[in-house]
Amino acid sequence: MTSLARKTIQPAYANPVYPRSCPDPFALKYLNEYWLYCTGFWPDGRCFGVLHSRDLVSWRELGGAMEPPYKDATCYWAPEVRYENGVFLMYYSVGDEKRMQIRVARSDHPAGPFVDCGVRLTSEEFAIDPHIFDDDDGTRWMFYATDFLTHTHIGTGTVCDRMIDDFTLAGEPRPVTRASFDWQVYDPHRIEKGGVRWYTVEGPFVLKRKGRYYQMFSGGNWQNETYGATYAISEHIDVPDEWRQVADGETVKPILRTIPGKVIGPGHNSVVRGPDNQQLFCVYHCWPRWLDEETGRALAIDRLDWAGERMLVIGPSVTPQPAPIAPALVDYFDDLEDDLEEKWTINGGRWVARDGVFRQERREDEAEALRSFRSPYFVAEVSLRMSGDSTEGAAGIKLMGEQEPVLFFNFNPQSGQAVATARIGGHWVHEDLPLPPAFDFTAFHLLRVEVNGLRVTIIVDGTFGGAALKWEGLLGSQAVSIALTAKNAAAQFAGFALTEGWQDLFTGDQQDPALWNWRTTANDDRWRLNDEQLWYLGPHGEASILTKGPVPEEYELVVNAKLIGEPKPGECYGFLPVIGADADSPVMTVRRYGSGWIVLCDAPSGKQVFSLPPGFDPTEYQQFRFRRQAGRLTIQHEAQVIGEMKSTGAAGMTGLYGARIIAAFDMVRVTALG
Repeated sequence: MTSLARKTIQPAYANPVYPRSCPDPFALKYLNEYWLYCTGFWPDGRCFGVLHSRDLVSWRELGGAMEPPYKDATCYWAPEVRYENGVFLMYYSVGDEKRMQIRVARSDHPAGPFVDCGVRLTSEEFAIDPHIFDDDDGTRWMFYATDFLTHTHIGTGTVCDRMIDDFTLAGEPRPVTRASFDWQVYDPHRIEKGGVRWYTVEGPFVLKRKGRYYQMFSGGNWQNETYGATYAISEHIDVPDEWRQVADGETVKPILRTIPGKVIGPGHNSVVRGPDNQQLFCVYHCWPRWLDEETGRALAIDRLDWAGERMLVIGPSVTPQPAPIAPALVDYFDDLEDDLEEKWTINGGRWVARDGVFRQERREDEAEALRSFRSPYFVAEVSLRMSGDSTEGAAGIKLMGEQEPVLFFNFNPQSGQAVATARIGGHWVHEDLPLPPAFDFTAFHLLRVEVNGLRVTIIVDGTFGGAALKWEGLLGSQAVSIALTAKNAAAQFAGFALTEGWQDLFTGDQQDPALWNWRTTANDDRWRLNDEQLWYLGPHGEASILTKGPVPEEYELVVNAKLIGEPKPGECYGFLPVIGADADSPVMTVRRYGSGWIVLCDAPSGKQVFSLPPGFDPTEYQQFRFRRQAGRLTIQHEAQVIGEMKSTGAAGMTGLYGARIIAAFDMVRVTALG
């Protein structure tokens, strides 16, 4: 049976998503599926348990990843797997707990078996928790944890070192985060370290957003309630000083921390894109109090986001949460033999779907498999590889308008490049794009296509930092379908997913919101893009509404917003989550009420008040989520649902609101639910 269908929305999930021992989890997304690796030995005698999932919630055990290469080693910790050019490399730490080193193992499949490569990467007596980060300038870095015995807070901290190649570090590790606060105490009198007060900072994971680097890390003792996860920030990756830690444990708490009586010690996380390829998820371990203590650290997931510069995790959740959003279209190519042409429009070639791969087997002049969709905003991902004897051909994707193609993007092995060809103003514009010298066209490479109205971005092998290639351009007209294509070549595609919606981070040099399809009334120029933010500059005149659409029938809207300066009576910012001719279109404004803050919902059907939590600061970026589904609209401030209301009728657009105040918006994201 085909796996290509409109999504079925799961109502909820609840942590732990894998209620067995799963310490130090690392999640890899490959061909639109998830592979997860954890610390320790598996029941089959191998080390590093492997789990598999397609939705981040339902996990299947696959056994251990590797035969232990050192029989006298008692500790196999914190594996991380990276994929490149058809090879999976597992970086891990091994030893006897007192002496630990970082090594690397290799496999041709994400499930293994992995085989140690015979290389020790670190020289310190104690080195654990490797994490690999690719920056957008092409440099690659390893972050890991090691001991600092002369630091003011003696114990373990994190460092980074440049990687010369996959098996060699430059040997110049720099401190990134060392212990600085009492919440990071591992043991106040650690006997095996000579009885000193010992601190621990470990488990690094790095992301990059709007030019800033964020290193997530865990602190304290993983067995204690004080253990948790937070992050440090830097403007540059190789600064001589340590990165700025955010949580002091008192005025600012870790973003993942114990909830007494419910969950203990959430931490040592990785981060992965959700099934919708938009929302990020924090994947971590924790001790749920309702499980048997012998279960150990179980696997949990929660949404990860930013509100301005502030990173936040919607967790650790201990109650049912909305399930990760599924794509509008998803295809794992398990078996499409019977109804292939019912799902894809085949224009030339011989297409066969088998064993998770969509093969175009003929070297014909033109071959394509096309799929239509319904939104001017979408994110599509698919992986592509070409046969070794297709060096004179090309393969890639095509975007179609109503009448003709609007974009071709192809791999061209003969030139060693990618080629982007767009139709703009009635003319075809052709651009050759260099790929890394070691780029292997016969291995799977991830293509990510982001279409935001007429703006298009294509990313090849993107990570949380850099990419093998990133191309941006403008379409001459709106795309209404996407095709997988090959010309004079045999090619294979895998892991296709398309999500309707958009995410605006307001980056770039342009100041006009209309370039992102935002619209306001004529001659209203109070909405401007500035410093990677959307500003409402409205101290004077009537209130203003900025709109964008169309939106899907059911969707999630996420907005980051703040006030610039203290408001006076009648001054506010807000949202119109639903705008439609036959819909109850509420205006939701954030305003002061007594000594606190509220969301005032003003709708044709009446007014409602939703209280915001104590300590709400409108001058700092705050995140709001609106989920419109099954005739209801749920209103959420970060991790807290603050209200719900009826919402019927067709939604056409969504909007932002400002009234006589200066406000800023850092991000707006819309994702289709059904």
